[in-house]
Order: sequence, then C-alpha cells, then structure tokens
Amino acid sequence: MKFQLNPLASDIFISIYAVSTLYFRFKFEDNGNIDPILSVVLGLSFVTIIWVLIKLKILNPNWFGLLNSKKARS
Repeated sequence: MKFQLNPLASDIFISIYAVSTLYFRFKFEDNGNIDPILSVVLGLSFVTIIWVLIKLKILNPNWFGLLNSKKARS
C-alpha cells in the first residue's frame, strides 16, 4: 500500500513547507555571513524534495482548486 495525501492535505503541507523553509533560510543567512550561491543551492534542494514527493505520487496537489482541469463535454 502506497502512502498518499489527499489534494487539500498536500496543498497545506506544501504551503507550510515553503513558508518554513523560507523562514529558516532567511534566519540562517541573517545569523552568519553566508554566500549567496549556498543560499541558492539550499533553496534548490528544498524545491527538489517537494518535486520528488510529487513525482512519487505521495503529494497530490491541486493548487487549492486554481488549476482544475476542464472536463470534456459530450
């Protein structure tokens, strides 16, 4: 059995993840003299984690209903 989150839970998880990682990145950069390249690599790493979870179908975002697919009319 594969673990999957429903679309609303996936959207909430991704939103909380994005806000928290941005907070930690800004806090990390503020506390020390951090190279901008390191910040970009860290940000890409966080985005890659979410991308992998979506590709593995663990997360199933529907972007809070903004990108609903149109059903074909018969």
